[in-house]
Amino acid sequence: MKSSKLLLGVIGGVAVGTVLGILFAPAKGSETRKNITNKGSGFKETFKETATKIANTISETSNGFKKEAKELASDGEANLENIKDIKKSSVV
Repeated sequence: MKSSKLLLGVIGGVAVGTVLGILFAPAKGSETRKNITNKGSGFKETFKETATKIANTISETSNGFKKEAKELASDGEANLENIKDIKKSSVV
């Protein structure tokens, strides 16, 4: 979770820095607006790709946790049956 926040923070910082750099660069207003639009489109695509990667990582991690939980539950059930069998055999 922390790495995704860090990554989004870095992307946001780069975006803000780029926009500020373009705004303070000596260029005509129309050129500056065009540059901002072009850079914004690039950041939009980068953000989509990054968001997709983060979502996939979260999904994979979640699926891994689910699989481990099922395995633990199965192992727990097997251990419980073994304990019941041992208890029955020791009572008789």
